[in-house]
Amino acid sequence: MALEVGIMLRGQYPFGADMVKMAQALVEQACLADRLGYASITKGSHYSTPDYQALQQLPILARLTGEVKKARLNAGIIILPLHKPLDIAEQMATLDILSNGRMIFGVGIGYREVEFNAFGMSQKDRGKRTDENLIAIKRLWNEDSVCMKGTHFELKNAVCWPKPIQKPNPPIWIGANADIALKRAAEHGDCWYINPHTTIETLIKQVETYKGLLDKIRKPFPQEFPMRREAFVAKTKEEAMRLAGPFVAKKYASYHATGQSDQLPEGESLSGDFEALVGDRFLIGSPDEVAEQMIAINKKLGVNHLILSMEWAGMDKATATDCMQLMAEEVLPKVKQAT
Repeated sequence: MALEVGIMLRGQYPFGADMVKMAQALVEQACLADRLGYASITKGSHYSTPDYQALQQLPILARLTGEVKKARLNAGIIILPLHKPLDIAEQMATLDILSNGRMIFGVGIGYREVEFNAFGMSQKDRGKRTDENLIAIKRLWNEDSVCMKGTHFELKNAVCWPKPIQKPNPPIWIGANADIALKRAAEHGDCWYINPHTTIETLIKQVETYKGLLDKIRKPFPQEFPMRREAFVAKTKEEAMRLAGPFVAKKYASYHATGQSDQLPEGESLSGDFEALVGDRFLIGSPDEVAEQMIAINKKLGVNHLILSMEWAGMDKATATDCMQLMAEEVLPKVKQAT
């Protein structure tokens, strides 16, 4: 399968920004990506964001089901332990119908204490709650009536009507950072959704771990193997770093401050010098350089769906749009030919 490339809409903006204009610009960005031929459009989710204003995930995706005509739409990711399974099952089923079967169900366990506290749970419960929710959601999508008691819900002859269009269900992409979380991706997911932070060297080892976990439960390696990465392309690497570097650096300082480094595999961290942090984590450079990195990811890891974040809070819309267009016109054709 050739390497497909999608985009991620951050929907994150500085304080003081005109949010009505920002929301409209976000929709326009998604429509442009669709016209340029990107394979998917992703919207992530967080609550209580202290460093910027953030538009929420499911309302944005619902709006895009009527605006985006060809690209798949990815709820990537829903912080699943914060929610009840019946609610998410019905919300995602409705989105799948509105998009005519183009939804992807991305799942993560979360890591920020402020979110766990606000939703009345503790971090130690997140793994069990996520597993229970996944089991319940798949049952609700595939059974007429469900009886199941979990630690934080009880389904007594509960139903989910209508069902999603995609059978047996929308693709379930499970995000995992540490090796221990790969077991969940293998057991409950249609694939592991690789995070944007980890170095390629570490990921090569983790892919082997993931393959071993799949073999243990006699499950084939997924046909679709997705990954998210920060990316920015300009005529030269120097220009790309000048235009994107300050925004990416600020974003990753925020990630580190809110505990993301603690979730990474042993030996990995998001702290320290930004130039060193970029390494092979981020796809920042000229069209040829970025294309070469994408092709390497496909060859080394087997990734065949790469989701790119190309805009960060505070970046000028025209700068992000220029990057999206240059990526579509000069990078993606090279990648498609090579993969």
